Amino acid sequence: MCYGDGKGVSRDYAEAVKWFRLAAEQGHAGAQVNLGRCYYYGWGVSKDYAEAVKWFRLAADQGQAIAQYALGECYYYGNGVSKDMTEARRWYQKAADQGQEDAKKALQRL
Repeated sequence: MCYGDGKGVSRDYAEAVKWFRLAAEQGHAGAQVNLGRCYYYGWGVSKDYAEAVKWFRLAADQGQAIAQYALGECYYYGNGVSKDMTEARRWYQKAADQGQEDAKKALQRL
């Protein structure tokens, strides 16, 4: 997080990805969602929606609300997966049930 946010060190997304990956591969849901974001936005790695979805799904399956919302967005826009409003709604609802505000707004959008 320090490398990704530039707190205490110079911002270095490639270094952040290295540490996110290490934790993500050990099952850390927060690191998985952060690694997914890096792939989604191309921070420190080449943009790769399919790889982002992979990491979002791992975190979402562990109940990580931000990852559930992000996965809903992927289904809504068809980024890394086929566009699917049913799946988008399902993941938005899981996140909204945990109080995730963006997911609540996304459900209204549907």
